[in-house]
Amino acid sequence: MVLVTGGAGYIGSHVALALIDSGLRVLIFDNLETGHRETVDTLMRVKPGAAEFLLGDLRNPADVAQIFKKYKIKAVMHFASNICVEESVQNPTKYYNNNLIGSLNLVDGMIKNGVKAIVFSSSAAVYGQQKYSPMDEKHPQNPVNPYGHSKLIFEEILRRYDELCGLGSVCLRYFNVIGADKAGRIGEWHEPETHLVPNLLTASETGGLFQLYGNDYDTVDGTCVRDYINVEDLADAHMSALNYLMDGGASDSFNLGSAAGHSVGQILAACEKVTGNGVNVEIQGRRSGDPAILVADNRKAKDILKWTPKRSLEDSIDTAHRWSRRLASEIRRR
Repeated sequence: MVLVTGGAGYIGSHVALALIDSGLRVLIFDNLETGHRETVDTLMRVKPGAAEFLLGDLRNPADVAQIFKKYKIKAVMHFASNICVEESVQNPTKYYNNNLIGSLNLVDGMIKNGVKAIVFSSSAAVYGQQKYSPMDEKHPQNPVNPYGHSKLIFEEILRRYDELCGLGSVCLRYFNVIGADKAGRIGEWHEPETHLVPNLLTASETGGLFQLYGNDYDTVDGTCVRDYINVEDLADAHMSALNYLMDGGASDSFNLGSAAGHSVGQILAACEKVTGNGVNVEIQGRRSGDPAILVADNRKAKDILKWTPKRSLEDSIDTAHRWSRRLASEIRRR
């Protein structure tokens, strides 16, 4: 059985779905602080008996002990964390407590119970301000907020646990994740929503105002350029990372991105094309610390994990749009 912490959240649920679809048994562990029970219920219906759910919090050692007492865990996919950059600046204690204390409790439980493989949901935020683009794994690491710092610290902790305890780990550094399950079973669902594509789609569908921060960068259209990676491609990478570890691969860190940059203006235009509606845009000044361009060098993941992103930007926005409409029409009415 594979343990998926944070399996009721956006990325964790898509990885849990990939595990279930591949024929593996999954334990979804989540405190439902930001994840959704509806997502868990959907996952448990995919293949009856393939997934179980355990409500709990990694910050509570008793809850962690319960995982390993009740279930025979072979490997861990670790997503449970707080993820809002702005909130991490305002409330760093929350982020260090949840993202580090909870993670340490998890690793302690793994070591005590002989579980030797963990795939960790890290972030490109470990790099901080870019020094060059595209960014490879050798790029300097100097995170500029507690969220990114918490991810970097735990990466370092995992490296030390490998040296001292033989705990194999793969740290996956995501760039900008978009899209949804192509079958429409699950998708992106944050409350409040802070991510670009869901907010653009909502503005397009409702006629609401979208605030665009900065249109005077030295880019193709003056807006920031970012690397957008499809969530199902991301899930595929986690499957590759798990297989790599189970086959005896050495602990390592990998960038996950498409290696292609798209500007906010280009994403906006793509959303308008998919929905058939325009977006009301209000131009704001640049946000402090936003670099003009941020794109991943993903060659290491291609070479070692044998992973290649397959979905196009249009595929990602189309699945996100179909999920957004379902979320608006069905789930929020409950």
